[in-house]
Amino acid sequence: MTQFQIVQFMARKDNFAVLLHDEDTSATIAIDAPEAAAIQEQLRARGWELTHILVTHKHADHVEGIPALRDAYPGLQVIGPEKSSDLGLYDEVVEDDQRFELAGAEFQVIATPGHTLDHVCYYLPGQQLAFTADTLFALGCGRIFEGTPAMMWDSLQKLRALPDDTAVYCGHEYTLANALFARTVDPDNDALRDRLDEVQRLCEAGEATLPTTIGEEKRLNPYLRPDDPDIRRTLGLEDATDEEVFAEIRARKDRF
Repeated sequence: MTQFQIVQFMARKDNFAVLLHDEDTSATIAIDAPEAAAIQEQLRARGWELTHILVTHKHADHVEGIPALRDAYPGLQVIGPEKSSDLGLYDEVVEDDQRFELAGAEFQVIATPGHTLDHVCYYLPGQQLAFTADTLFALGCGRIFEGTPAMMWDSLQKLRALPDDTAVYCGHEYTLANALFARTVDPDNDALRDRLDEVQRLCEAGEATLPTTIGEEKRLNPYLRPDDPDIRRTLGLEDATDEEVFAEIRARKDRF
């Protein structure tokens, strides 16, 4: 079974870029293309040729590197969500629950509208990997630009249903800001306090706070826990629906 080498690194100001490399096939897959120069630097350092880009959504900080990377790597195949095919950047488009194979590994597309209407995540069931871009962050979730709170909550439930040991790679290094906010809606959670301490140490050392796991996020991420009695009590929403509690948490973060 394919076992990818995974390289995660910073691009632009706070984007995470990710490369997956398979030695057997020499395939190298980028998750999004936030910055061509940063991606090319990592490729050159390892002697890899970029063969594929999997795009999660249409925002510029996830696609703007595509044209330069096409010029640098002839034969590059760009795969992206059908709902933003009008960008003219994709060689192939994918839809919700579609499965396809790259470098001997199975990828599953999970449509996660909310942040944008076209947003998809990529899940590798055989390797316990999920690339969630701007839908699910460590201790957070994406701002809702095009969708609705109901739409985003539905998308997050799809990700929450993945196995607990699934490693999660997100699109941005927002973990410290997310942890500080999470403490305001879940102040008595000792495990969350410990995670904040850990995140602060990692950030001070210049180390990445990712990947996280689905199990960790189910335990600590307030956006995945609108049914938690302590969070509901803090918000004064004991009798609200999960969707209403989620919407209130997201609205508070927007003002934080």
